[in-house]
Amino acid sequence: MSRPPVALTIAGSDPSGGAGIQADLKTFSALGAFGTSVITALTAQSTVGVTGVHVVPPEFVAQQLDTLVADVRIDAVKIGMLADAAVATIVARFLEAYRPPIVVLDPVMVATSGDRLLADDAVEAVRALLPLASVITPNLGEAAVLLDGSVARGVDEMLEQAAALRGLGADRVLLKGGHLDDETSVDVLAEPTGSTLLEAPRIPTRNTHGTGCTLSSALAALRPQRDTWLDTARDAKAWLTEALRRADELEIGHGHGPVHHFHAIWPR
Repeated sequence: MSRPPVALTIAGSDPSGGAGIQADLKTFSALGAFGTSVITALTAQSTVGVTGVHVVPPEFVAQQLDTLVADVRIDAVKIGMLADAAVATIVARFLEAYRPPIVVLDPVMVATSGDRLLADDAVEAVRALLPLASVITPNLGEAAVLLDGSVARGVDEMLEQAAALRGLGADRVLLKGGHLDDETSVDVLAEPTGSTLLEAPRIPTRNTHGTGCTLSSALAALRPQRDTWLDTARDAKAWLTEALRRADELEIGHGHGPVHHFHAIWPR
C-alpha cells in the first residue's frame, strides 16, 4: 500500500470550524492526505463575524515549524492567514530553509464576513512570499491588493491580473472568480505554459464560509496524487463545487455557514 501524502497547513484557527486550520485539516482528511498544522493566530470567530485576533508570537511560530519538520516528512504546504509582517517573515525563512516540494499560498486578507484578517504592514511581506510558492490562490479582492490596483470585473481582466501576479514572481496563479455575478463560477489558472479557464456552475447558497481556505488546502492535498497542476485544480474545483452544493445540509450558525467538507463520506 502506498503511503498517503503528508500536508502541512500554516494558518489561523477558526473556532466555528468552517475556515482556517479546521477547514484545512478537514479537507486534507477528505481528500486522502494526512494533515499537520502550525497555528499563526487565534481568532474569536463565528459564521457571522470576527470579534478578535490574537497573533501567535513569531518566535513560537518558528518553534512549531522547526519541531515539526525535524520529525515529520512534509509533502505539501498550504499557507493561509499570516496576520502580520513578522509572522510572514518567519514563514518565508522557513520556506527558504526547508524548500518543501509543493507550496500553496492563499493570501488571506479578509474573511467571508468582511472582517480584515491581515495587518496593513503585512501586505508587502506577503508579496515577498510569491516567488517561494508553487501556486498562489487569491480571490479578486486579494489580487487587487497584491497588485495595488482595481478589482477585476470580468474574465478578460482576470486573465490580465493573473499574468501580472506571475510578473510579481508567482510561478502559478489560480485566480478565483467566485465574487463575480455570472451564472458560472470561472477561475483562471495561469502557468508558465499558458492560462486555462476552469468553469463550474455557481451554487445558490449563502454557506460559503471558508471557501478559499478549502480550495487552497484541496490543491495541497491533491497535487501529490495528480500528474499536473491542471489536473489538480480541476479536481479540487469539482470537489469544492459539490461541497458547496451540499453545504445547506449542515445548518451551522446563523451567518455564512461552512461548506460540506465530508459530502462524499457522510450520508445525506
